[in-house]
Amino acid sequence: MLYGAHVSTAGGIDTAIGRAEGIGANAIQVFTQSPRMWRPTAHTPEAVARFHARRKQARIRSVVCHATYLINLAATDDTTYARSVKALAQTVETAHLIGGEGVIFHVGSHLGRGLDAALHQIIPALQVVCGERPDDGPWLLLENSAGHQGTIGVSLEELELILDELGRPARVGLCLDTCHLFASGIEIRTITAVDELVDEVDSRFGLERLRCLHVNDSKMKFDSQRDRHANLGEGEIGDGLSVILGCPRLQGLPAVMETPGAAGRGVDAAQVAELKRLHRNGKRRWARRRTYST
Repeated sequence: MLYGAHVSTAGGIDTAIGRAEGIGANAIQVFTQSPRMWRPTAHTPEAVARFHARRKQARIRSVVCHATYLINLAATDDTTYARSVKALAQTVETAHLIGGEGVIFHVGSHLGRGLDAALHQIIPALQVVCGERPDDGPWLLLENSAGHQGTIGVSLEELELILDELGRPARVGLCLDTCHLFASGIEIRTITAVDELVDEVDSRFGLERLRCLHVNDSKMKFDSQRDRHANLGEGEIGDGLSVILGCPRLQGLPAVMETPGAAGRGVDAAQVAELKRLHRNGKRRWARRRTYST
C-alpha cells in the first residue's frame, strides 16, 4: 500500500513534492487550483518541469488531483453547471500535464430532487469531460459522499447508476473515503464488514476501477451523515481503520489522508507514521484470520 497525503501547492505546483518528502509520504494528492474558487491556477512550464524532476528524485509513486469543491454537476443554475463542467475539464487537463494518475471529484448535490432527476445533467457533463480527455489521460474518480444535504454518491448503488448511464467507459472509476463510508452508515471496522464491502465493489464496478482510498477518521458518530474528518486514531473509527488498510485485496492502492494534523495545517509526519502503524496492524489481523480459517 502507498502512504499518501493531501499536500499544499503554495508557492508552485512543484513545492508539493518537498512537502511530501518532509512527512515521509510516497503518494500525494493536490488541488490544481483553489478548492473554493472557480478561477484556474496558471502553472508555468518551469514549475511543471520541476514537478516532474522532483517527483522522480523523491520517488513519489502516485499523484492524484482533487477537483474544486464548488463543482456540482447536478446544479439547477445554468452558470454553476457550466462552470462545474469547465472546472472539471480544466482539472483533468492540468492533471495530465503533471502526470497525475487520477482526478477525484464530488459529483455534487441533487438539491433534494433525487439522483434520477439529476442524471440528465450529470451524464452529459461527464461525457463532455471524457470526450476532451486524452486517451492516456488521468482516470476520472467519483468519490462517495457522507450524504448530507442531498450529496450524490451516498451509496455504491448511486455511483454504479452513474457509471452504467455513462456506458462504463475506460478510465472512469472510484475513490472511496473511509470517513464518508462510516458517516453514511457503511460499517468498515470489522473484517467481515470490509470483506462484504470489497465484494460489493467488485460486483458493481470491478476492483480494477477502485484506484484510490481516502483514509480519514471521523469526528462524528456512525451513520451521522456528516463529513467531519479527524486525525487517524483520534476519531470514532479509531483502530478500526486498520481493517480496511490491511485488506489483502486493497494492497497497492494509494491511501491518501486528508486529516488536519496536530497543528491543524494538514497531514504531518506523525499522521504518516500512524497510517503505517495501522497498515501493519491491519495486515496482522487479516493474517490471523487466514490462519484461523485454515
